[in-house]
Amino acid sequence: MEYDYLVIAGYFALMVAISVLFKKMASNSTSDYFRGGGKMLWWMVGATAFMTQFSAWTFTGAAGKAFNDGFAVLAVFMGNMVAYVFAIYYFARRFRQMRVDTPTEGVRRRFGSVNEQFFTWVIIPLSVINAGVWLNGLGVFASAVFDADINTTIYVTGAAVLAISLISGAWGVVASDFIQTLVVAVISIACAGVALYFVGGPSEIVNEFPGGFIMGPDMNYPLLLVCTFLFFVVKQLQSINNMQESYRFLNAKDSKNATKAAAMALAMMFFGAIIWFIPPWASAIMYPDAAAAYPNLGAKASDAVYLVFARETMPLGTVGLLMAGLFAATMSSMDSALNRNSGIFVRSFYSTVVRKGKASDKELLRAGQAACLINGILVIFMAQFFNSLKHLSLFDLMMQVATLLQSPILVPLFLGIIIRKTPKWAPWATVVVGMAVSWAVVNIFTPQFVAGWFGIEELTGREAGEMRTMITIAAHLVFTAGFFCLTTLFYDEAKDPYVETTKEFFEDVDTECVAEEGQDVVDRMQRAKLGTLVIYMAAGLTLMVLIPNPLWGRLLFLGCAAAVFAVGYGLKKSAQLTNEEQKAATSIS
Repeated sequence: MEYDYLVIAGYFALMVAISVLFKKMASNSTSDYFRGGGKMLWWMVGATAFMTQFSAWTFTGAAGKAFNDGFAVLAVFMGNMVAYVFAIYYFARRFRQMRVDTPTEGVRRRFGSVNEQFFTWVIIPLSVINAGVWLNGLGVFASAVFDADINTTIYVTGAAVLAISLISGAWGVVASDFIQTLVVAVISIACAGVALYFVGGPSEIVNEFPGGFIMGPDMNYPLLLVCTFLFFVVKQLQSINNMQESYRFLNAKDSKNATKAAAMALAMMFFGAIIWFIPPWASAIMYPDAAAAYPNLGAKASDAVYLVFARETMPLGTVGLLMAGLFAATMSSMDSALNRNSGIFVRSFYSTVVRKGKASDKELLRAGQAACLINGILVIFMAQFFNSLKHLSLFDLMMQVATLLQSPILVPLFLGIIIRKTPKWAPWATVVVGMAVSWAVVNIFTPQFVAGWFGIEELTGREAGEMRTMITIAAHLVFTAGFFCLTTLFYDEAKDPYVETTKEFFEDVDTECVAEEGQDVVDRMQRAKLGTLVIYMAAGLTLMVLIPNPLWGRLLFLGCAAAVFAVGYGLKKSAQLTNEEQKAATSIS
């Protein structure tokens, strides 16, 4: 266990180094602090686009569902892949071309100032709730690993995330996302390879999974799985490609970098989705009683299956590396949300309503840091509240928050980029209608009620959960999205006070952002700083060879270190001036 603590300590030291190295790049202006001045390269933006869809929930709640239900867990992640395909061909570059620093500034340009204020005070609380779910997921897992108090874990991790967001802004957030992507990739690939070896290969997983790999146990109606998958595609399409989530692509250097970032996120999601879940699938065969190892977690017991696998199968030190991956996954989602929320608060409320455009950029920067601090504290308290809900699994908790609360907000922010002529009351009215739809799903259109329409008298717990999610998504697709579309019938351009602003917005959205060819000084700084950090990470992984493990375990860590070092070396190498650039610099001097 002491080796695990050393690995985690090394990870946090790396996170501190990121904050220090990138602090200066975020201190020049609010644009630098909130979105890196729109100067980030595609591989940094792609990493943050990927990691914001990846939290500790993936290693806990989603892993627990994979352990219990098999292949069905991939429905969510296949939805992500489809969403990123649409981002590549339509949304990513258009979000960058909004030419704003925060998502709600885009809302103001598209829908007017009233909707800007409405979504400011809807997005911020929802982000706090979501981040609380992520942090609670990490607390559950960490408490099981180290037999530590969940609330203490929540405090420590929340404080670490807050420090990165507070000190180095968007630069630190995105840089840490890139490093954390490598951490997650290392632990996922290592665990997947070992799992396949010990279980006997992919065919063994498919053939021996309890209850059947494709269907899983407790599922008498295969059509439910098909419908769930189709509706998840629709849900994730709007969850990823909406104006609230546009902040990931606002960081990009230009339109091409935004598109490439979406392509990188798609590639990582494609290869990662299966790799993540090989260990829990294998554990269902190798350790069928894994969910009983931590009965104190209540309904969340199966969410610790990754831990059981790491302890029973992987070499010493892997649990620490796994925990570093969990910290990475949670921190990447949380620090992005904190940074976005502080930007939304400052640009859409403090600057426009409180200070009425009279505040200096330095004052706005300080206000953003204060907002970040307050948001971080609220997230910690929210995670403690979710910890008290012992009767809910993390998968169900995440799905209920995402479908009941988030869907009504995302519908107008998704459709608003596609449908261009709507009355200005349409966005906020759609959210109100959507909340009513969510209420109806909870209180009227329950799984048992809807099942009765099809003559189904009894549902298993799993079937009820799948149907609840499907009903909620379907209801928002038909009624909430339908309402927004119908509002176009009430649009009168002659009475629209924002008609010119809206036209200018869509002219920008349709006009490509083009950066100068070649590397500039900021490009080289990104590559050089991250290259240095990645090489430090490789050195830390190399030291893990010293842990007393079998030869195969030492070679596993050495292979991980070599792969990470290759990435760091490539970044450092690419940051150097080419021969032509050196000659040009010499001639100028």
